[in-house]
Amino acid sequence: DDDGFNRIPLSNEIVLRGHTKVVSALAVDHTGSRVLSGSYDYTVRMYDFQGMNSKLQSFRQLEPFEGHQVRSLSWSPTSDRFLCVTGSAQAKIYDRDGLTLGEFVKGDMYIRDLKNTKGHISGLTGGEWNPKSKETILTSSEDGSIRLWDVSDFKSQKQVIKPKLVRPMRIPVTSCAWDHEGKRIVGGIGDGSIQVWTIKAGWGSRPDIHVEKTHTEDITGVKFSTDGQILLSRSMDSTLKQLIFTGTSIEKDGDNGGLLCFFDRKKLELVSRVGISPQYSVIRCLWHPRINQVFATVGDKKEGGTHILYDPSISQRGALVCVGRAPRKKSVDDFEVQPVIHNPHALPLFRDQPSRKRQREKILKDPLKSHKPEAPVNGPGYGGRVGTTKGSLLTQYLLKEGGLIKETWMDEDPREAILKYADAAEKDPKFIAPAYSQTQPKPVFAESDSDNEE
Repeated sequence: DDDGFNRIPLSNEIVLRGHTKVVSALAVDHTGSRVLSGSYDYTVRMYDFQGMNSKLQSFRQLEPFEGHQVRSLSWSPTSDRFLCVTGSAQAKIYDRDGLTLGEFVKGDMYIRDLKNTKGHISGLTGGEWNPKSKETILTSSEDGSIRLWDVSDFKSQKQVIKPKLVRPMRIPVTSCAWDHEGKRIVGGIGDGSIQVWTIKAGWGSRPDIHVEKTHTEDITGVKFSTDGQILLSRSMDSTLKQLIFTGTSIEKDGDNGGLLCFFDRKKLELVSRVGISPQYSVIRCLWHPRINQVFATVGDKKEGGTHILYDPSISQRGALVCVGRAPRKKSVDDFEVQPVIHNPHALPLFRDQPSRKRQREKILKDPLKSHKPEAPVNGPGYGGRVGTTKGSLLTQYLLKEGGLIKETWMDEDPREAILKYADAAEKDPKFIAPAYSQTQPKPVFAESDSDNEE
């Protein structure tokens, strides 16, 4: 309609917060009731307009692949499942409530020919569910390939598409998309070209349309128009080809923040622009046809959010449902029993003794403590246990009391204790003495020291 730009829902705005970094992926289901937002904080948040109140909190948070940014999100045609594409090589499928249904297989990175790998071997850059077939999805990757998958079988791919290149080398595919009939595929290639494939019997990697040097930098987004006659592309080179509706980045030295720009399709003239954020760039934008609301994601390294623009007079459901549903105020009659919780294992009596393993390891690493010699033993010991007990062991005490242990050595003269056995050794030699009985001279023992002193 010529009057379409006068009916852009811009009068009201809400913001879905929760992410700690820029929101890089956005998907709204076909009924306009559930919103998915993915971020560089590695998480996906799920919002439900029917269940939210004016606090606008997400009902579920997922971390699809630990340590990998979320790149793209896409609902299935029936909105019962959604596709999650991260910086890892494996895309994941979740059900409507955020439960994992499976992830696609990863390929062998040591196989050179991408046609022979079972899956992607490098990080994914984009992905989209076939708008007409609920069993087929599309993914693009930094490994330079586009792949079609069957959702019913996570271990095998349906088709591998290698873009047409001037020289045989590995150039990433930076974006991909289906047309609205699910019969054509478009890919934005790292060499600046855009290539389109038509799905038909016996089709292969040779593109039906190949437009070279469309952009001088990476192509960050491609999109077919609803009637399939126009293809939109967006790039890092600050140009927008065949643009209808897009978000812009903040200007480094300028006054403009992140904007939404609306262009006339026929004249390609700027019709309207809307300031979304004074300090953040617009990353993803989406105009939902059924609820007539505009979504735009923004953010930076510290926080991220999804802005929703709507007009109560021309928009329906969606944000209107939860904005009017303010959180219930507590009444004076509200009462909640606070139960007494007994946790005996929290008491010192039942608590496990702390492990000293970490302390020992720390001592071993200390150059002073690890080379410190053991302290000398103090005091008497008995039976191999030296010094530390001082006769306090129960066993020693009982033996002493029962007369089985007689500690007489402390009161005896050591010389007399040895000579006590001299007569017995002379009369009945058992070990060494018989061998030297004929040659051994007669031993002469010294007199006691006390006699010499006298």
